[in-house]
Amino acid sequence: MPAFFEDIEAFRGDGSRNEKGESLEAFLEKYDPYKYKNPCCTVDMAVFGYSGTEPDRAEDLKVLLIRRKNHPSIGDWALPGGFIDLYEDLEESAKRELYEETHIEGVETEQIRAFGDVRRDPRARVITTAFMALVRLEDVKAQAGDDAKDAAWFTIDVSEKETEEGSFYAMELSNPERKLLLKPLVCLRETGELIRKEETVIRDRGHVASDHAAILLLAWLKLKRRMENARAKKETKIK
Repeated sequence: MPAFFEDIEAFRGDGSRNEKGESLEAFLEKYDPYKYKNPCCTVDMAVFGYSGTEPDRAEDLKVLLIRRKNHPSIGDWALPGGFIDLYEDLEESAKRELYEETHIEGVETEQIRAFGDVRRDPRARVITTAFMALVRLEDVKAQAGDDAKDAAWFTIDVSEKETEEGSFYAMELSNPERKLLLKPLVCLRETGELIRKEETVIRDRGHVASDHAAILLLAWLKLKRRMENARAKKETKIK
């Protein structure tokens, strides 16, 4: 098959031919990307909301979740996301999925990391790249669409317990007005110094789909640390 895209000059290397005597064009013409079973790729977006002029405390943030209307995890709550299109960049795909499922657009995003546990999706071998965004609640209006049966903002309450196995985070995601309460339990183990490793294990999904509770937790912890550092810097300047 022909090259995936037209401009292939950056991939010509030193211009020599391979062991079969093929040029880059000839190699690409014969290359079969479907010869092996390859993973599917998705994106997921943790969108946090704050009220007022600027975000201050992670404990005051809310997170946007959608309720799945299709298998797998039908009826459970999830982060907005889905499969990437063939010619999309990851961030572009994350923003598109966010808009299609919640009608929220124009957000600034940050990539968190990839999640690739073999058992994270029963449909296929699915690797997701997770993103996060921070919006002012007064500036957006979430409305369910596409694969979402519903969309709602949840307050976030997190309690931590240290054990030999790691840190256990009991999360309570609630929407009192609609009498919604989700209680996932995630174990997080961080090891290493210069090379850091984060391992997450979902002990109880609490009606949060797949590994989305782990994605949400890591994003929330990252924002929490940054907000605490920002407050500390402000207090230092005042003194």
